[in-house]
Amino acid sequence: MSRADSTVETTGAGAGHPTPSTSPGWVSPLPEELAAESARTWDAATTAPAVPEELHPPETASVVERIAALRRRHLLRERRAQEFVADTMNARTGLPIADNRRVVRFLGGLLSQERMLVVAVIVANALAATAGLLVPRLLGELVDSTVADVQAGRVDAALAGANSAALLVAGLVVVQSTFTLAAKFSSTVLGQSVLATAREYIVRAILRLPLSRVESASSGDLVTRVTRDVGTMSESVRWALPEAIVASITVVLTLVAMVSNSALLSIPSIVLMSLALFQVRRYLARAPKGYLTEGGTYSRINTALTETVEGARTVEALGLSGHRLRRGDEDIEVSGQAERYTMTLRNLLFVVMDVAFSLPRVLVLLLGAIGYAEGWATLGQITTAILYTEALWGPFDMLVHTVDRVQVGIASTTRLLGIATVPPDRESADDRPTGPELVGTDLRYAYRAGHDVLHGIDVDLSTGERLAIVGPSGSGKSTLGRLLSGIHGPRTGSVTVGGVELTSLPLDALRTEVALVTQEHHVFIGSVRDNVVLAREGSSDEQVREALRAVDALDWVERLPDGLDTKLGSGHQVLTPGRAQQIALARLILADPHTIVLDEATSLIDPRTARHLEGSMNALLTGRTVVAIAHRLHTAHDADRIAVVIDGQVAELGSHDELVVRDGEYAALWRAWTS
Repeated sequence: MSRADSTVETTGAGAGHPTPSTSPGWVSPLPEELAAESARTWDAATTAPAVPEELHPPETASVVERIAALRRRHLLRERRAQEFVADTMNARTGLPIADNRRVVRFLGGLLSQERMLVVAVIVANALAATAGLLVPRLLGELVDSTVADVQAGRVDAALAGANSAALLVAGLVVVQSTFTLAAKFSSTVLGQSVLATAREYIVRAILRLPLSRVESASSGDLVTRVTRDVGTMSESVRWALPEAIVASITVVLTLVAMVSNSALLSIPSIVLMSLALFQVRRYLARAPKGYLTEGGTYSRINTALTETVEGARTVEALGLSGHRLRRGDEDIEVSGQAERYTMTLRNLLFVVMDVAFSLPRVLVLLLGAIGYAEGWATLGQITTAILYTEALWGPFDMLVHTVDRVQVGIASTTRLLGIATVPPDRESADDRPTGPELVGTDLRYAYRAGHDVLHGIDVDLSTGERLAIVGPSGSGKSTLGRLLSGIHGPRTGSVTVGGVELTSLPLDALRTEVALVTQEHHVFIGSVRDNVVLAREGSSDEQVREALRAVDALDWVERLPDGLDTKLGSGHQVLTPGRAQQIALARLILADPHTIVLDEATSLIDPRTARHLEGSMNALLTGRTVVAIAHRLHTAHDADRIAVVIDGQVAELGSHDELVVRDGEYAALWRAWTS
């Protein structure tokens, strides 16, 4: 084992964990000193444990002490949930969550758009419940009439009454089944309609997110919101919400029928239901924060996992496997504590519900026996009360369970609606550019307050000029490109096109003026044609082919099974990174902006293909202003001017020949590139 391995294994909170970086056969590809320093750096960054020691149960304690410790842990988890929600709602970066009023307005708006379906669900369920509640009443009256007939010796009348009641009950069952079918159908249609509207709203909210806010949020948080939270919201809207409406109607009508049968015999159910509602109210006051915290922990897990997978080579090179595994264990432990809190809330609720569900039967029978002996109730009323008690607690239990699922759905909806609360990062104005001149003045930008990455850069581009921006990694080249393309607004200064601030232009108008193509790209599910015409809807096939030809992609596209109609994306034709980048460049050609910012746009294509592609684009880019950000200095060689960015400032500006003669930063980069 190398010295680096030994350092990783014996230092830090997770020493001794069996990980690839601490296994005897693992050797860091870095020099021993560098690998050891990397391990020491990460160990030094270790902070307080993710889960406080107070949340771990005592190993040895009496029953009373364990109960007291359990209560303390529950209160601590409750406080952690409250702090998490407060921090998330007040966060200035990342994705926030919405408040309860916004959720109520959202759900109310969804239901108001489907008024007729809501009325149909309520009416159909009310009629089905009424038909079902008539049966116990008929059976109770049958008991009283039968007892009276038998005591009077009218056995034939008792049998005839029973036969008539049986036919009537059968008819009511048929009617109830019909209304129940109509209720189920209308509630299903309501759930699917509301779900479709909700999904469309969420998708629009996501697409309206400012790119700057998306980049400040963790990828795991956004992925969790658009996967788990959307799925949970879907389940609640499609199933729990209609079921809650059905159960509420049934409970209310059953209580009315119970009181109309015998106010005395309805007392046990009403009292115990009131006590159960007290616990339900207490649960509803605490559960939302618990479920929001759960969702936040899932985002934390996804973020760490995504970072580890995407940086797998770095993790391996620096021997950080053990650290990343320990981070995953900590995230899972934090999530487990959040789930224990909501599980405890549910257990407390269900204990009360079980007691409230079981006692009414006994109490109704006991009270009924006393009432019958005292002449306060008949056998028929007791029979009806027992049947109503059974009929009441089934829907009430369903109501509580659906409310629990609705709470989970509301928590997810709160996280989804938080996306819609992100304010826009720009306000559109009515002014439109009077020309294609792109000018940047005193440009400064900070990703964190007080830490500028650009320091007063001035850029003045002539129409049709080609400016190359070069410099070492982290110097601010890409940030400058994003400011010049209107993705971000500068902290100070301004970027204008034709005398109009870029960030004051609507996005659809902005992209006809300035377009940005980065090394990041995406192939959408759809045909090749669909992927290209995203830049300009309504383009003809000939225009699409011309755009593909300009980026040297037409030959391989025509060799695809269905040419322009070939389906791309997940589950269909898979493109190499280079070909996917060519599709992105074809979109740019079709968009036809007068100014183009290329941020390492050909970085995923091999050098020979990239050189050929850039040469093919030159003719088409003639007359346009081009800002090219690249590490491949042949791009700079062909530019009219070259800006060398060092530490957020333009250190040199001039043509290739001028800068080489000056023998400064650019000349050093050029010699390194050509040597």
